[in-house]
Amino acid sequence: MGRGMMYGILRRVAVALCAAVVALATGCSSSEKETFTLWQLPSVADDHGNSYVIRTPHGRVIAIDGGKGAETDYLRGFLAALGNEVDVWIVTHPHYDHVEALTNLLRDPKGLRVHEVRESRFTEEMIAAEPEYRPWAEEYYAAVDAAEGVEVKNCSAGDRFTVDGVHFKILSEINPEIGENVYNNSSMAFRVWDDAKSVVFLGDMGIEGGDKLLDSPMREDLDCDYLQVSHHGQRGCSERFYRTVNFRACLWPTPTWLYNNDLGGGENTAHFTTFETRRWMEEKGVEEHHVACDGLCRIE
Repeated sequence: MGRGMMYGILRRVAVALCAAVVALATGCSSSEKETFTLWQLPSVADDHGNSYVIRTPHGRVIAIDGGKGAETDYLRGFLAALGNEVDVWIVTHPHYDHVEALTNLLRDPKGLRVHEVRESRFTEEMIAAEPEYRPWAEEYYAAVDAAEGVEVKNCSAGDRFTVDGVHFKILSEINPEIGENVYNNSSMAFRVWDDAKSVVFLGDMGIEGGDKLLDSPMREDLDCDYLQVSHHGQRGCSERFYRTVNFRACLWPTPTWLYNNDLGGGENTAHFTTFETRRWMEEKGVEEHHVACDGLCRIE
């Protein structure tokens, strides 16, 4: 075995162990918990991705997306520290920065048990609509369909389920009629809540899909305590969407360079629209922001 290969193995093991230590250190006993715990996982590579983990009051685990392939070892270690068992894995859409790590875990679980995956499955035409991302989508679907012991449930808007007193409601399904920004506009948005707090996840919802959701019967379910800003905080939902929905805090699955709109030329000098979204939030009076580039975020 070469030195480079050995270094790579040791690095992956170290990352996984660090994730496990962090997960354990940020936990507390189920007898002390009266609500679910939500973690917004940081990116190991400080890159765009989407990765969240929920633990119910009695220790059951729900995962959301998972991020890029570079996040696989961290995510594996984090889930191992929580018992190496995921009751439900929710997938918003099959862009690689949302499902590549999950694909890797499904192919090589190393003891991880995933009981159920919930998604709103893309049609073949939708998968083919973005050729540059098609290979990752096809690999994800192949992996989840071949995974032993994993039940795959195709969701529709309005579907509900409950895990250990934590409620979930699907707010949107695929939008095959929207011919632009196809993958993002078909993100499966959903709501999570109990008696203590509520969270709405938007995935990478674009303007068209977001406005369709806003004008749908699910509008009343969009108001929440914590809102995950769509598409990592830029070129996601419309200003109208954010000004209409009521929420008090933002979850930003956003790397440093994107949050600061800085590709090396200084703050807010690149072409991303993150500062526009940040301005909308400031004008709305939202002061609580949890940004993935600040590190692991735990919400109880």
